[in-house]
Amino acid sequence: MTTFRRRVAEWRLPYLRPAVIGVPQWFPKAIIFDSPQEATMAFPHLQQPSFLLASLKADSINKPFAQRCQDLVKVIEDFPAKELHTIFPWLVESIFGSLDGILIGWNLRCLQGRMNPVEYNIAMEFLDPGGPMMKLVYKLQAEDYKFDFPVSYLPGPVKASIQERVLPDSPLYHNKVQFPPTGGLGLNLALNPFEYYIFFFALSLITQKPLPVSLHVRTSDCAYFILVDRYLSWFLPTEGSVPPPLSSSPGGTSPSPTPRTPAMPFASYGLHHTSLLKRHISHQTSVNADPASHEIWRSETLLQVFVEMWLHHYSLEMYQKMQSPHAKLEVLHYRLSVSSALHSPAQPSLQALHAYQESFTPTEEHVLVVRLLLKHLHAFANSLKPEQASPSTHSHATSPLEEFKRAAVPRFVQQKLYLFLQHCFGHWPLDASFRAVLEMWLSYLQPWRYAPEKQAQSSDSQPRCVSEKWAPFVQENLLMYTKLFVGFLNRALRTDLVSPKNALMVFRVAKVFAQPNLAEMIQKGEQLFLEPELVIPHRQHRLFTAPTVTGSFLSPWPPAVTDASFKVKSHVYGLEGQDCKYTPMFGPEVRTLLSEAQLAQLTFALGTTQDENGKKQLPDCIVGDDGLILTPLGRYQIINGLRRFEIEYQGDSELQPIRSYEIPSLVRALFRLSSTINRRFAGQMVALCSRDDFLGSFCRYHLTEPVLANRHLLSPVGRRQVANHARGPRLSLRFLGSYRTLLSLLLVFFVASLFCIGPLPCSLLLVLGYLLYAMAMTLLTERGKLHQL
Repeated sequence: MTTFRRRVAEWRLPYLRPAVIGVPQWFPKAIIFDSPQEATMAFPHLQQPSFLLASLKADSINKPFAQRCQDLVKVIEDFPAKELHTIFPWLVESIFGSLDGILIGWNLRCLQGRMNPVEYNIAMEFLDPGGPMMKLVYKLQAEDYKFDFPVSYLPGPVKASIQERVLPDSPLYHNKVQFPPTGGLGLNLALNPFEYYIFFFALSLITQKPLPVSLHVRTSDCAYFILVDRYLSWFLPTEGSVPPPLSSSPGGTSPSPTPRTPAMPFASYGLHHTSLLKRHISHQTSVNADPASHEIWRSETLLQVFVEMWLHHYSLEMYQKMQSPHAKLEVLHYRLSVSSALHSPAQPSLQALHAYQESFTPTEEHVLVVRLLLKHLHAFANSLKPEQASPSTHSHATSPLEEFKRAAVPRFVQQKLYLFLQHCFGHWPLDASFRAVLEMWLSYLQPWRYAPEKQAQSSDSQPRCVSEKWAPFVQENLLMYTKLFVGFLNRALRTDLVSPKNALMVFRVAKVFAQPNLAEMIQKGEQLFLEPELVIPHRQHRLFTAPTVTGSFLSPWPPAVTDASFKVKSHVYGLEGQDCKYTPMFGPEVRTLLSEAQLAQLTFALGTTQDENGKKQLPDCIVGDDGLILTPLGRYQIINGLRRFEIEYQGDSELQPIRSYEIPSLVRALFRLSSTINRRFAGQMVALCSRDDFLGSFCRYHLTEPVLANRHLLSPVGRRQVANHARGPRLSLRFLGSYRTLLSLLLVFFVASLFCIGPLPCSLLLVLGYLLYAMAMTLLTERGKLHQL
């Protein structure tokens, strides 16, 4: 640590001014200290809790980043926890930014090794799970310090739930809610140092402003992304056990957080149908009864915080859907019993429920970090040895870490991830950026990709078969495969699949679901769910384990099938509610949406067929009260350019808008000229067109529009015969205003000049040639009319 120089007499802090502390006038004005600890030891009567904090704040402005980190390392090593706990909240905020997103802290989301190697290496070393910052956390943890965290910055559903005095289902919040005294502002969580640090670290991904579009930052190279990976690998190890916490003194250990007594009773919500009293007692005994569980409390806390901060976001509809009838009844009884006894009135239910409708839109960076979490959780859960993974081999000798590996995904992740994915599927823009959400979903659906016993790829490049050992996972996550697959199909049919990026997403999903044996597992799961439920007393309270006595009255059917069916039903009803209407993935409703290959073949066949008139068919429609209505297939055909409505101008050809291939000024001049001729010679043209001889036919060919009476409106609103307007014969010179006509005439005159033919003879030849062409067309037209008659 470099020399810590401070001129005490020149400090602007009130407690160091001579007039305030009574220092004599002869007190030296240039006292120099080598460290802040030396300064406090030299003047014990001047020791103030904010002295160290004030000096570090001043250093954060005046010193470079590397120097500040070196000073912090020395401070963490030398100062006791009594002094360090005053700087801890400020230090955490200065690193990860403020919760309101105004201060960006060290900006770990943009810090990359290839752009700022020095700052990157220093920050990563300081924040490493075995680094100085975590040593500070454990140093404070040993003294059982608590830090207030405002509830107002928690995810919307949790915040609104706590404000209604309803305890969230996650044990992360148990015994931590602090109610303000009379007249106090807001609710707080009393967190231990490790929880406080992880809360800030996780929320910095959400609260900080999104990265600007102009700043091209690769998320996987950023310090924040790599720190998430390091924390997961450290606290959720796939090999070995969790490393013990760093101790500040030889032989010392950091104790686990002791549960606190709640200051006010809470109701509960969620999927656990135990009462609040039972759940509260079980949470306390799980911490104190088994000393071996102390080794994983940090791992469990880390996972719960990540899940709560990153996945616990959804709309009011989803929140109400996840409420079980038991929980709703419990909350109702609670409100009726304690509403008159509360010291401060609870927030009205309507306002609290409205608070659940947070306008939360996850970013691509957020989704990529969640995918990293899911991939590591699969590797963490699959790191169990075969003899440990089997439920039949559970014993009291199983370590807490092994039990945590077995319960991490179904207990902490599954429900909130399902709601988070549904939110993304329903609110993400219909563009190629959905690829991040898609890959996150597909990563969760394929835990076998992250198992240690990966099978070698076959030589014929065929996809490997999904082992039957994964059937329980597929069945217990049935909605992840089926309902979200239908949601993806609905998205795909609304996107432009001509785009290679959108087509690639469809290919990725098709490739995953086409893995051998996966479709059979999904179909088996649906059969178990649709299996008729026999009315048996107390079946809903049975455990998920096979009965020990075969032939018990509780299990008249085969035990394995019964338990599997019960698990699938519990999974579906737990996520969708008891009144859900399940649409089978292999049922007729989903089959009408078809697969990508079938849809492409169908639309190709329909798009290329022709009707009896030789014209291509219109997009697929149905006839409604207001005319034709596009079907989903018709929309798909239009979006991908397979079919279209024939749109053409059907009004007066002389009054149609000027086209891009016409000269506007020349078209207007020719229109005025032809209008003048038509008005002046209207009678003569009518007389000529009324003749029955060849001259009359010749004039009708040039002066009338024979196809006008046969046109039909092709609007989707309906088809009807166009009224046959009685337009008389008229001359149209608009064709002379086309660039193509003028260029053709110039080309003809140029070629004629090559053969020594002047402009006048060339013009006469053009007129003669056109007369011959017109006479031939007149004869053919008249002959065609005779055949039609």
